[in-house]
Amino acid sequence: MTNRRHTLIAGAALLAASALPGFARADDFPSKPVRIVIPYPAGGATDLIARIVADRLTAKWGQSVVPDNRPGAGTTIGAEAVAKAPADGYTLFMTTSAHTISASLYKKLSYDPLKDFTPITLVATIPLVLVVSPDLPAKNLQELVALAQSSPKGLSIASPGNGTAQHLAGELFKNRAKVESTHVPYRGDAPMINDLLGGQVQAGFVTLSVAIPYIQSGKLRALALAHGKRIDAIKAIPTFAEAGFPGFEAATWFGLLGPAGMPPTVVAKIRNDVAAIVDMPQTREKLIEMGSEVNNTTPEAFAAFIASESARWKEAVRISGARLD
Repeated sequence: MTNRRHTLIAGAALLAASALPGFARADDFPSKPVRIVIPYPAGGATDLIARIVADRLTAKWGQSVVPDNRPGAGTTIGAEAVAKAPADGYTLFMTTSAHTISASLYKKLSYDPLKDFTPITLVATIPLVLVVSPDLPAKNLQELVALAQSSPKGLSIASPGNGTAQHLAGELFKNRAKVESTHVPYRGDAPMINDLLGGQVQAGFVTLSVAIPYIQSGKLRALALAHGKRIDAIKAIPTFAEAGFPGFEAATWFGLLGPAGMPPTVVAKIRNDVAAIVDMPQTREKLIEMGSEVNNTTPEAFAAFIASESARWKEAVRISGARLD
């Protein structure tokens, strides 16, 4: 009798909960269009990956999954929109390492980058690669360090903007190699690459997906990959560890989050369906062509990764002294 009473109570509680606004069950999700907020303009790597996922989720779910580009302010505009959205699974967020940098970089945010989001899955990681102008005499990392140490002004190191992963990687390298350098920020990858090609700036940490065509054509010289292992797309390029800098790793990554408090069953459904898409041969091939390492993690593993990334970039921001209002 007691067991039957407990069953009836549990059933009644479930029915009551299902009537509450925002309650979602995996068996009827999604029942309306879903949007994926992308905190960058159309055309970049994050946008491309988000659109691959959106197109294939649309086919899988029979509901429109709509990319929603919300660029600006170092991804914080898009992040704020997601943090304030209902936690029902219908607003998702495809973001990058900038999300874990923002907590330390910005003096004031209207949201908490850790507490106000639900990690779903880390799709892929693209490491940064240190490249130099082909006119620079340094042929490897040790020669670059020696060149910097022999110059009173050190190196000029480019980045696509203040507070980016590329900028902070340059500051970490300066600190680790004990060399002088001048940070030269640009407004995005394109002008930075143009000046690297022209020799107006000597070196730069560049996202591998952006750098690959220039490395393969010989227009830029890659010296070291800031990753734990070599990448198939440029197998000849050593890691920083192999070049004498053990533990030096820096990457941008592409992960899917939602607002804090999403129902675990909905999180699991979204993660499993995205994982199936990422595991498709054509998806994996595209990601690998971009220089990615395919991760496809569980929500728990992604949460742990976000925590470690936040600590890593907090230290980088401290070393660099970078702060944004």
